[in-house]
Amino acid sequence: MRVLVIGSGGREHAICYAFSRSPRVSKIFCANGNAGIAEIAECVAIRPDDVAALADFAVANAIELTFVGGEIPLALGVVDEFESRGLRIIGPSRDAARLESSKAFAKDFMSRHGVPTAKYVAAHSPDFAILELESGDFGDTSNPVVVKADGLAAGKGVVVAQDRAEAIAAINGMADAVGTAATEKIVIEECLSGKEISLLMFADGQNFALMPPTRDHKRISDGDTGPNTGGMGTITDASLLSESDTAAIVDQIVRPTLHGCAKEGFPFRGVLFLGLMMTASGPQVLEYNVRFGDPETQSILVRLETDLADICDAILSGGLANGTINWRPGSSACVVLASAGYPGKVRTADVINGLEEAAAIPEVKVFHAGTARNDTGQLITAGGRVLGVTAVGPDLAFALDHVYSGANKISFEGMQYRRDIGRT
Repeated sequence: MRVLVIGSGGREHAICYAFSRSPRVSKIFCANGNAGIAEIAECVAIRPDDVAALADFAVANAIELTFVGGEIPLALGVVDEFESRGLRIIGPSRDAARLESSKAFAKDFMSRHGVPTAKYVAAHSPDFAILELESGDFGDTSNPVVVKADGLAAGKGVVVAQDRAEAIAAINGMADAVGTAATEKIVIEECLSGKEISLLMFADGQNFALMPPTRDHKRISDGDTGPNTGGMGTITDASLLSESDTAAIVDQIVRPTLHGCAKEGFPFRGVLFLGLMMTASGPQVLEYNVRFGDPETQSILVRLETDLADICDAILSGGLANGTINWRPGSSACVVLASAGYPGKVRTADVINGLEEAAAIPEVKVFHAGTARNDTGQLITAGGRVLGVTAVGPDLAFALDHVYSGANKISFEGMQYRRDIGRT
C-alpha cells in the first residue's frame, strides 16, 4: 500500500510512524513533512492547504490511502475533492468539518441534538458580544466567562476571562490575536469547572472505537500559567476516566453526535476529538475537533498495537464494529520542547543536540514538529513547537520518568518546556 499523510507537525510524524510499522505499507509520502518525517517517508513540497495539488499528486503517484492530519485541509474540503476523484481518504467531509471550523455551528449542533455543553451565545460583532456580556445572562460581572473565536485559530482562539474587564479586552483584541477571518463571529460561553479530559475515537459514519483518554496541558508555563498554546504536553492513563464516566460520555455525547451528523446529511468518518469538562453534573463538551490532536496523537499512537492501515480500511468500509482495536496496556506521556518566544514570535535556525541520546532511552520516541536541516545537514529548529518527546510504560510514573529523562538529553538555544506534565 502506498500512503500519503497530509501535514508537517509532530502529529503527522506520529501518524507516519504508525504507518511505518504496518507490514501492508510499502511507501509513505508526506506533504509537506519535516526533517524527522523525512527519515521514514518521502516529503513532498505541496502545502497541506493546496487541495487540488494534493489530489493531483495522489492520482499521479497511485496513492492507495491518504490520511489527513490537520484541520485546515479538512475545512477546505480535501476529503470531498479526493472522493470526487475516487480516491480513498481518511477524514470528515467539509460539511462535517464545520464541527471544528465554526464554534458557533458546533454549539448550535449540540443544542439541536441534546449534547450537553455550556450555555453560550454567538455574536456577529465585538460590539454585540460586549452587549451580551452586559445583559446579565452570564451572571455577575465578576464571574469568569470564555471568549472564543468562531473560526480556526490553531488552538489559540480561546480566552478564559476571569472577569468582565478581561473578557471585553479579549473580545476587542481577538482579531489581532488570531486574524479577522477567525473572528467573523465571537462565541461567549459560561465557564465550566471540573476536570478537563480529551477523548478521541475512530468513526465510520455509524460505529466508533474509543482511544485511550488523554489530558492536554495548554498553557506555556508550569502550574498552568501563561498564555495558551497549541499544547505543551499530554498523558494517557486509564485513571483519567472511570467506567461510569466513559459510559455517560458514550450515551450522552458520542452516540447523539454521530446520530446528529448522519441525520443532518454528513455522516462522520475519520477521527473525532471530544474536548470534555467532567463537571459535578456530568460530562459536557468544550469543543469538537475533527482530526487527531497535537500532541495527543503522539501519546496515543505509541500505544496502538493494531495495524493503522487495517483501521483505515474498517473506517472506509463501515466495519469498525467487526473487529477489536488493541492498545498497549499502561500509560504514556508526551512533553513538547518549544522555541524561545513561543507562543509569540519565535526564534528559529538553532542547532538541536542530544536526539540520539534521548532516543536511546528505553521506551522513548522523539517526534519532530518544527525541524529542518541547514546547509551543512545539521538539524535545526524551524517552528514554535520543535519536538515531542514521548514515552510509554506500565504506569504513568514510569512514562513520566522516562519522558523527562529524554527531554533532559536534548538542548537548543532558548529551549523551553514544562516540568509538570501529568503532575498537575
